[in-house]
Amino acid sequence: IPEIQFFGASTLHIKICRHWGDLPAEQHEDLRIQLLSHILHFSSGPRMVLTRLCVALASMALNLIPQAWSEPVADMVRAFQPQKPDSEDNPGAKPDQDPHAHCLALLELLTVLPEEFQSSRLAQARRAQLREALAREWAVVCGMLRQLLQSQDSSVQVKEKVLRCLSSWVGLNVPLGETQELVQDCFTALSDPELFDTAVETIVTAISQPDCQRFINVLLSLMPLVLGLYDQLKTAAQDGDMETTHGICRIAVALGETHSRVLLEQLDHWQEYLALVNMILFCTGIPGHYPVNETTSSLTLTFWYTLQDDILSFEEDKQAVYLQVYKPVYFQLVDVLLLKSQYPSQEEYASWSSDDREQFRIYRVDISDTLMYVYEMLGAELLSNLYDRLGRLLMDPQESAAWQDTEALLFGFQSIAETIDVNYSDVIPGLIGLIPRINISNVMLADTVMYTIGSLAEWLADHPVMLGGILPMVLRGLVKPELSVSSISTLKRICRECRQDLAPYAQDILTVSQDVLVKEIHESSQCMWLMQALGFLLSALPAEEVLGRLHSLIAPHIQQLDSLALQEPNPANKQSIIYILGMLSSLFTTLDVNRHPDGLEEEDASPSQTIQNPIVVVLQQVLSLIQNIVSKWLHDLEVVEAVCGVFDKSVRTLLHDFGPMVTQLSEMLGQIYRTYPQAPALDLTRQMVHIFAGEGQHISDIRSLVEVLTSTTLSVFQQGPREHPDIAESFMYLHAQILKRSPDLHLSAELDVKALFYSGILSIKFPETPTVKAACLFFTEFLSRCKDMPSLCEVLQRDGKLLTETVLQGVGGGSSRSLVEHFSEVLLSLNRQCPALLSQWLAETLQTPGFPSAHVTAEQKYSFSQQILREQTNKRRVKETVKEFSLLCRGLQGSGYSEC
Repeated sequence: IPEIQFFGASTLHIKICRHWGDLPAEQHEDLRIQLLSHILHFSSGPRMVLTRLCVALASMALNLIPQAWSEPVADMVRAFQPQKPDSEDNPGAKPDQDPHAHCLALLELLTVLPEEFQSSRLAQARRAQLREALAREWAVVCGMLRQLLQSQDSSVQVKEKVLRCLSSWVGLNVPLGETQELVQDCFTALSDPELFDTAVETIVTAISQPDCQRFINVLLSLMPLVLGLYDQLKTAAQDGDMETTHGICRIAVALGETHSRVLLEQLDHWQEYLALVNMILFCTGIPGHYPVNETTSSLTLTFWYTLQDDILSFEEDKQAVYLQVYKPVYFQLVDVLLLKSQYPSQEEYASWSSDDREQFRIYRVDISDTLMYVYEMLGAELLSNLYDRLGRLLMDPQESAAWQDTEALLFGFQSIAETIDVNYSDVIPGLIGLIPRINISNVMLADTVMYTIGSLAEWLADHPVMLGGILPMVLRGLVKPELSVSSISTLKRICRECRQDLAPYAQDILTVSQDVLVKEIHESSQCMWLMQALGFLLSALPAEEVLGRLHSLIAPHIQQLDSLALQEPNPANKQSIIYILGMLSSLFTTLDVNRHPDGLEEEDASPSQTIQNPIVVVLQQVLSLIQNIVSKWLHDLEVVEAVCGVFDKSVRTLLHDFGPMVTQLSEMLGQIYRTYPQAPALDLTRQMVHIFAGEGQHISDIRSLVEVLTSTTLSVFQQGPREHPDIAESFMYLHAQILKRSPDLHLSAELDVKALFYSGILSIKFPETPTVKAACLFFTEFLSRCKDMPSLCEVLQRDGKLLTETVLQGVGGGSSRSLVEHFSEVLLSLNRQCPALLSQWLAETLQTPGFPSAHVTAEQKYSFSQQILREQTNKRRVKETVKEFSLLCRGLQGSGYSEC
């Protein structure tokens, strides 16, 4: 049964590969003879059994080379030569030998030998020794492969195996000078359709080796062979033969890209290399739309990066000569890329699958990146070129261009302006003047127009007089659902960059935005972006105007929220509530009236202190409404998260200006959490601790809130916290923040430090990685405060051994290996704060047999503890010590997994 035979061959390979030392040396020869015999027996199939047997023999050879088996390849070739049945050299031979099958089996064996070498885990010295030994065998292999490839008696199957075998040996960095004739023979094989794909793969592998650059003459000898494929390439492109164009392109790119600099430096052969570059340019411009009509052009894009980098890396004088030759090529490249980036007709595009559209989108991103990179070589001349062409398209009445031509030119502008500083370009004012002339009735063109405007937002900030001509276009796009993403992202960029100059247009922007929000034209995620844009806009308006405009903007949504709060909970209501709260969160993320224009000092820019912050005013007005919502939806985590998100974004934006809300918010959070503990309340409290714990007027509210949250959470821990890893995680982070910002809160008589310590111990034992990380951070902060706070020190002295034991348990295999770094930080902190006690705790815990693992000996445990105790400053060394001990405990030391 083939499956059982395959299992047996695989098992044999694994035993040879991993347990070679178990086989006595005197049995090596017998095993080798048997393996060769079985390979001959299975040479006619099944294929999967033959391959596994060949891999097993290859693995055996790697164990014996060079001392015990000095010429493995020559021996293998001899073993597969036709023999008489009773031959002493080949006792496994059968009278009914099949020379063709034996030839294929030998080629399979010679193919897997280098592959097994590449995939084996070997010490560096052993790998070098084997590589050298195998390289000595190449002469035997090469002669045989060449003979088989040139022989007219060889079947296609044999020739294909020869090509695969060559590809495998080339991976050993066999010198190109020794494979030159074979590689040239591979070009002949390209004319056979059945061998074409394999020949391409072999040629690409052979000429892509970095070491090939030592053999410049060989590379130059291959150049005419590659250029000789140009006519075949053109014919294939004309006939729509994607496989052939793809293969020839791969060969041209492999030669041109891998050896770009070396070939550039061969000044006597500059015309040949220029011809190769033009051949690759043809591949870039293969007719048809990617990826439906062709898949070749994308292969060439990285070549243009490489060539440009190499040209610009030459000294100035030399560089000027190369630029004279290659600049025209790069201008042609820009034309080609813009043509390739063009959309098909709307009818054709509509017929594309979603996968094809996504691949085309990614392809355009790659083209965009290439255009941006090419700008470094072509500079302002490129922008002028694009501008002149766009001007002719839009202004010349005799030009009857399709919308795709205009879209492609704008796409080119956008690609460059997105990442290059074009503020000093003299063509941008003209471009801004041309954009309103574009008819944006086509959706794809309109999208690109929007993105182009967005990419020029910084330029508009420096030239605000141009906003009047551009903003109406953006607002017209805003009311179209099909332009949702592009128009809103563009408006957001303009509001962020140009906010100081938008006051004259604020009413128009707000009116259109309110209209699209009320009509729900856009999806919820885009509405969040729009609210962020409006937050930027409102931030820069005169302080006395902000509150009125803010009320006008959010009034419809607050009214809807009020109506929802009166209704009984149901799924539809829930999504509406989360949506409205999300919009408020997004608005409050960017609405900061204290944000100062660049270059304006804070004292000059601060608003009148008599005007209360508009966010605080709104929150105070809607607080009772939010409390009503929370009371009805208290058991729904998503709604509570959304509520806390509104306040969290407000705190992060306003910082200390949020102060007037601290008392009311603290009371509300305390009530929420006491009734039904949930992690978002702890996360919001942590943010408040970060901002307000150091302020005298708020410390009382913060302390009361922390006491309520802590006592409630400790009750959760007493009842069994296993079902609440998110609460445990947030609780640990909260108290780590308290210890860092305001450790005096832990002096409260209402706060049980011992119970808090035990909750940390329980959290370290959680299987969830984020919870354990949070607990380790808590203990790191806890330990850093012990010397200054007797109450913490007392708990540590009493229960530090338990902490040490728990951390060691995690290191020994109780927790994920990814947490070792965090455990090492706890051990380092213990050693810094109480080295004598840690020494005692380590000795007591590690003396337990089998703890923390049965894989470590008493000597290894002692060595580990001494290394930990020796180091109090070097975090990296402690981490390495703990990592090594953890691998020992898990039985992974020295395995391939130890490198992971």
